[in-house]
Amino acid sequence: MDIQKQMDVIKQGVEEIIPEEQLVEKLKKSQETNIPLRIKYGIDPTASDVHIGHMVPVRIMRRFQDLGHIGVIIIGDYTAQIGDPTGKNESRPHISAEEVKCNAEKYMEQLYHVLDKDKTEVRYQSEWFGPMQLSEFIALLGKFTMAQIMAHDTFRRRYEEALPFGLHELMYPILQAYDSVAIKADVELGATEQKFNILAGRDMQRHFNMPEQVALLMPILIGTDGVEKMSKSLGNYIAIFDSPEDKYGKIMSIPDKLIENYFLYAAFASPEEIKAIKDELGKGVNPKLIKQKLARRVVELYHDKNAAEKAENHFNTVFSQKEIPDEIPEYKVKPKKIWLVQLLNDAGLVQSNGEGRRMIKQGAVSIDGKRISDMNYELVPQNGMVIKVGKRRFCKLLT
Repeated sequence: MDIQKQMDVIKQGVEEIIPEEQLVEKLKKSQETNIPLRIKYGIDPTASDVHIGHMVPVRIMRRFQDLGHIGVIIIGDYTAQIGDPTGKNESRPHISAEEVKCNAEKYMEQLYHVLDKDKTEVRYQSEWFGPMQLSEFIALLGKFTMAQIMAHDTFRRRYEEALPFGLHELMYPILQAYDSVAIKADVELGATEQKFNILAGRDMQRHFNMPEQVALLMPILIGTDGVEKMSKSLGNYIAIFDSPEDKYGKIMSIPDKLIENYFLYAAFASPEEIKAIKDELGKGVNPKLIKQKLARRVVELYHDKNAAEKAENHFNTVFSQKEIPDEIPEYKVKPKKIWLVQLLNDAGLVQSNGEGRRMIKQGAVSIDGKRISDMNYELVPQNGMVIKVGKRRFCKLLT
């Protein structure tokens, strides 16, 4: 494939390439020497589940892999213990090395839904930071000035507003930057909010007399609420581990204004498909029909066509016809009084007691059609009782 066609493939959904002409030169050299480029994407596994917003740069990495290049996933087992301060008004809580390792394993399991395992390197920061001597680390810090670090929007704002931040947080961009030296990155992928950190990687490579990496920046996917960026803590996310029915239903819940954005960044539609979607919306086609097409596309990406068809039938049954699905999970429980929050957790309808409380507080929990608003509610389970959480989660109790 000629270089211009490669660039057309790579640039789809990318907001900024810094500098673009350098990427063209790298692709040319790779083609001439038959040496693949090394495409870096770093993750801090502070939690175990991945949402589809995380997959935007991962999809770009897969495009590079399909063009013959190597994807290098950096597991931030050092930076995860700091927590990326970008956009945060306070320091993140410390996470143990054991938690990081466990989360990383689950993280990669999800990324391989998209990445070509045979063209993916997984590297841990501890490979280079573990053996590093204090004198070496001090020398590393000397590559940057305080003025450079304080140019970071987050640090500057927190300083000006007298908000606390620890000295360890100032190290985050430097550690991420050195990763690019350690793995000899040609390209680094990340969200637009990562621009400072990724450009710091270029500076670091220059200090080590290495060719500078190219930065590829992608927009942050907006959450299903249509307001905030997709985030687990805000509850506006679509997880890779979500069932096909949950994925489908969540896509159908997004505001109409996000349809085009989700086709581009969640379904990775081609420019021709995006144009067709715009034309349909412009001609007054019912947005619900277009969202159904979008929902099927997203489910197929992470499951298969059969799962997408079943998810659509489930959605139509539950929401369009306002019925309980024919097939719902069953949970065997003793007919003894139990706290509803605990039952929700035990039955797998929520991931924690905290989520159970939140769902009840939001009025999202019902028993046999009756909404429950008391977080201390207790019940005696009865055979055949149906519990519903949110719009898509059902469970039939067996006693």
